[in-house]
Amino acid sequence: MTRNIIIENATIVTPEGRSARKGEAMASVKVIENATLVARDGKITFVGPMAEMPQLQKEEYEVIDAAGRAVLPGFLDSHTHLIFGGFRPDEFEWRLKGDSYMSIMERGGGIQSTVNATRTESVEDLTAKAQWFIDRMVQMGVTTVEAKSGYGLNTETELKMLEAIRRLSDDPEQKLRVVATFLGAHAVPKEYKGRTAEYVDLMIKEMLPAVKGKAKFCDIFTEKNVFEIEDSRRFLKAAREAGFQLKLHADEIVTLGGAELAAELGAVSADHLLHVSDRGVEEMAKAGVVATLLPLTAFTLKEPYAPARRFIDHGAAVALATDLNPGSCFSGSIPLTIALACIYMNMSIEETITALTLNGAAAVGLADTTGSLEEGKDADVIILDYPNYRMLPYYVGMNCVNTVISQGRIVSKNN
Repeated sequence: MTRNIIIENATIVTPEGRSARKGEAMASVKVIENATLVARDGKITFVGPMAEMPQLQKEEYEVIDAAGRAVLPGFLDSHTHLIFGGFRPDEFEWRLKGDSYMSIMERGGGIQSTVNATRTESVEDLTAKAQWFIDRMVQMGVTTVEAKSGYGLNTETELKMLEAIRRLSDDPEQKLRVVATFLGAHAVPKEYKGRTAEYVDLMIKEMLPAVKGKAKFCDIFTEKNVFEIEDSRRFLKAAREAGFQLKLHADEIVTLGGAELAAELGAVSADHLLHVSDRGVEEMAKAGVVATLLPLTAFTLKEPYAPARRFIDHGAAVALATDLNPGSCFSGSIPLTIALACIYMNMSIEETITALTLNGAAAVGLADTTGSLEEGKDADVIILDYPNYRMLPYYVGMNCVNTVISQGRIVSKNN
């Protein structure tokens, strides 16, 4: 299949740069009317007005007429729990009846329930299930997805989950890029209940050496009664010394100081942040930590949305992601993520596009490779059904993506 593409007659809409856009710069997107994008061998070689396109031997390219359609960078879903066993619809019903996320965990549900199921599933089953979700993500314009382990909570199962991620990533027919994150510190397993420090010791001494080289990032659920600040700091320092880049689930349920810890340790991103402190916002902005906000989770849990405007107004970089997982957010809907960001988090559509493209790329360390439509970057491109990119939030919760191109290959076409 050719990876040489010419897209003609397009309205190209893209942020620019090879690092995260911060603060008011998030609202700056470049719009080129009557534009052309050229990609050869999966890399963008030209973006600009059609009149300035270099002469090419068009027979070597697949030519796409994008008249009447907007063309954007592919979306990056930079926070997902894509690999898991079982499902938890009963817990969703419990929440509808008023049970809290933490109370469900305390009665043996929550993460531990998925751990029990995941430990019994094969690598093949985990891989096939994740691919099912990926195929649907692609249709919504996702060209890069981050996938976490974290439903093993022992070395054997964490390695099994990371092997499933590797198989997805290395599949030559894979439709998108898959980035691996190790999340052994997702919860304290039942066999270590009341012995959090001992489980941290196990992760440092056994798990980190075992998973080194199998994941780019190391993440932790920094939360009251899970991994509090001192245990999180100890574990993350060990992960950094082992060569991992750092991420945190921070300040999701209560204001604990996870954002401040992310800034202190130079994490790539801190995620969730529903209850972040003012100081945490300021320190993340100063340290350049990407604030990855997950509005679908707040929506599902009936929690206040993360303060996107506070982050942006303080000069921070905001990314958006779905948080697809079997418990607190069983959804990978990019269209609903866009709608919630614009309607309830007061983000402009331009800021939202930047958050789902270039800043999402920065949150997984790929801003120099993808996230914008610029020469030298991978040809990760989406073509909408409409010429106006403002249709994305306006067509509430509905998919506006017509065609998806991943590294120069057409991987989805809705009609």
